[in-house]
Amino acid sequence: MRAGPHRLARPQIARFFWFPPSKKADTMVCTMEPSSPTLLLVDDEAFILNALKRLLRRDGYHILTAESGQQGLQVLETTPVDVIVSDQRMPGMTGVEFLREARKHFPNTIRIVLSGYTELQSVTDAINEGAVYKFLTKPWDDEHLRANIADAFRQRTLASENQRLHAQLESTHAELLKAHAQLADLVRQQQKRLVQDEVVIGVSHEIFDAVAVPIMGVDDAGMVVLVNAAAQRSFPLSAPGALLQDSPALLPLARALQETSVPPALLVAQGESPSWQAVACRFGAGSQGQGVLITYIPLQKTPCPSTP
Repeated sequence: MRAGPHRLARPQIARFFWFPPSKKADTMVCTMEPSSPTLLLVDDEAFILNALKRLLRRDGYHILTAESGQQGLQVLETTPVDVIVSDQRMPGMTGVEFLREARKHFPNTIRIVLSGYTELQSVTDAINEGAVYKFLTKPWDDEHLRANIADAFRQRTLASENQRLHAQLESTHAELLKAHAQLADLVRQQQKRLVQDEVVIGVSHEIFDAVAVPIMGVDDAGMVVLVNAAAQRSFPLSAPGALLQDSPALLPLARALQETSVPPALLVAQGESPSWQAVACRFGAGSQGQGVLITYIPLQKTPCPSTP
């Protein structure tokens, strides 16, 4: 690739930055500045590489060079590269052939080819198939070349940011799917517990209703909140929602509850003589619903002595 006599006073020997895989190459890769944008220049003429390096070094790029397409591929194997600028006319492997291989194995690189108009068709085909990002003619204009390489690095930055955001979006989506699955499993477990609780509550109510003696739950305001079937039969006025004081037979018990939270056992009369002994037990100490559970124990009637 020739830059033109107005650009170079005399040919100079380019310093070659590529090393074959070895400890020396490993050291070069490890000491590279990770945040520095990396540019690979490929040309079979060393003085052209030197000219490009002098022109582009001021732009702050980390510049690597190779003197053939094969050496360029070896550099790509050992060092991450952002932008590639390659001459088209090189022995062994043309620039387009090299950039096709670079695209195949290192698709994230931005690839530019320098060529004359006589090779326009082959370069155009490479651009159409995506192997080449941009075609620049030679001899090049310094500022035009710098501007296009800067634009290539901007494209590389945008592509990297898009990849990062895409990976972040996929990670977030995976986390959301995992959280959704965990939440669905939690809901299933909760529904299962609710069904079990409903069964337990239903059985408990049946057992409570089946108890032969009257049982009644009363809150601290004296309102009946829970009664079994025996209590409803024995005290018709003590349905849920009724007040104890509304039932004449339970009025002494209502007064006793107003005086103390757990009254002593009281006799409850149904008619002229006591029929029940009311035993109170406090409940709800560990919950918001508190009150007294009253169990009515039937009293056995003492038979009257017979007259001689």
